[in-house]
Amino acid sequence: METVDVLTIAAHPDDVELTCGGTLLKMVDQGYSVGILDLTEGEMGTRGTPEIRAAEAEAARIVLGARFRTRMNLGDSQLTTSIENRLAVAQQIRYRRPRTVILPYWDGRHPDHYTTATLGYEACYAAGLKKVDLEGEPHRPHKILYSTIFWDVPPSFAVDISPYFEKKLEAVNCFASQFHGDLTEIEQLFPAWTRLTDRVRTECRYYGHQLGVEYAEPYVVKELVAIDDVVEMPVASI
Repeated sequence: METVDVLTIAAHPDDVELTCGGTLLKMVDQGYSVGILDLTEGEMGTRGTPEIRAAEAEAARIVLGARFRTRMNLGDSQLTTSIENRLAVAQQIRYRRPRTVILPYWDGRHPDHYTTATLGYEACYAAGLKKVDLEGEPHRPHKILYSTIFWDVPPSFAVDISPYFEKKLEAVNCFASQFHGDLTEIEQLFPAWTRLTDRVRTECRYYGHQLGVEYAEPYVVKELVAIDDVVEMPVASI
């Protein structure tokens, strides 16, 4: 299987596009290879079908420039951190051998999102165990990032995606079954969906302005961020 520099792991088709799509576009533009791992088929979504969402996800993959998009079927709205799921995701990590993994933030409204954060971390750890019953050589990613774009938490850093923002929206808009047409039947559950583009633009602009750029995507890491050069650090203090 093809290996990648960056692997993003998400609960549902369309999660990656909303949270870290701009970052993936930027990494591809810088010469890195990226891949997408969707843990479910989004089959419990009010709109669309797994088949429609699969076609939409493939269209979005092409826009993002990802080398592959692997769909697992671990159960939409039934996702758990079981040992079986941990090993299944760890196997994918061994196959793809990423240096960086991007996960959703570990808090969230949808249980699948915060479960993905925990499951992804545990799978990254398990993939490096020599005696675990998996194919391939042990591998652990060097870095695990958590996307916090829809959560009001102080980010560890943010990525300037200004040149890639409109293409990020193009990838989001591939999911017509979820975000286009008459949304009145789900408006009470997801009122932000009727203003999706505005919300994504506002969130990315908010973090971009903190960097002094137009648009940015924020991330949290659990470990300390090291800086080698305190003279050439970006973003002015005053």
